[in-house]
Amino acid sequence: MATLGIPQNTIAVLQKYGFQFQKKYGQNFLIDPRVLEKIIGAAGITKEDYVLEIGPGIGTMTQYLCEHARQVTAVEIDPNLIPILQDTLGEYGNVEILHGDILKVDIPALAQEKNGGRPIKVVANLPYYITTPIIMGLFESHVPLDSITVMVQKEVADRMQVGPGTKDYGALSLAVQYYAKPEIVANVPPNCFMPRPKVGSAVIRLTRHEQPPVSVEDEELMFALIRASFNQRRKTLANGLSNSPKLSLDKEQIREAIGQLGLRESIRGEALTLEQFARLADIIGKMRRIGSGV
Repeated sequence: MATLGIPQNTIAVLQKYGFQFQKKYGQNFLIDPRVLEKIIGAAGITKEDYVLEIGPGIGTMTQYLCEHARQVTAVEIDPNLIPILQDTLGEYGNVEILHGDILKVDIPALAQEKNGGRPIKVVANLPYYITTPIIMGLFESHVPLDSITVMVQKEVADRMQVGPGTKDYGALSLAVQYYAKPEIVANVPPNCFMPRPKVGSAVIRLTRHEQPPVSVEDEELMFALIRASFNQRRKTLANGLSNSPKLSLDKEQIREAIGQLGLRESIRGEALTLEQFARLADIIGKMRRIGSGV
């Protein structure tokens, strides 16, 4: 039975092993059963599901996952937590504990081996310092995903779901919305964690699109344009793109492309929708092909 969501049980396990929190791993363990149940419910875990959990800690959420899923793989980077996980998850026969860095794990191979290549569900209480690389790594490596349900810093969750013209809108918003439908399912105050973080948190579910919501000929070029336009947020779109060494575009080409979109030259990247970035990538891609005689 899942018991680690109860604060005194978490404290007992930490004391038993003399565990010391590691700041470098951004460790904040959940100690609220209601939040844990909400995460499981939001992820829609069933006995048909294979679940990948990132950063299981002492196994608090892993216990809940094991009771609802067919099989769970929990990837933990801190070697000091492995013996604790072997203890707290000892009664469950449907979990595998992997010691390693999730950014170096071959997740497509794992999905193939454990789930026959079918879409998997990812659930995690993510360290705030590495949230974006983990989420983007999952999307960009084209892991077969059903959904990602994660606890993240509230500010990051907000950034994932906002639209053009807002202060939080940026490259992360566009990238997440290209790959998935984001939905905040719970706001979580600091007192739900041990130790308490200094900021609020939120649970966000990213449901993978079957097909991206926009069509683009060169996905890589579109994301290069997006990154360049937000690298210098206060500059105009034209200046941001022309200043990017990775794009090698002259200002005249950029002005012409923006004009073909029907936008004014002084527009900033934060005003463009995902569809407009896709169209801009197609226009610039065509210009490049014509320029190279292809």
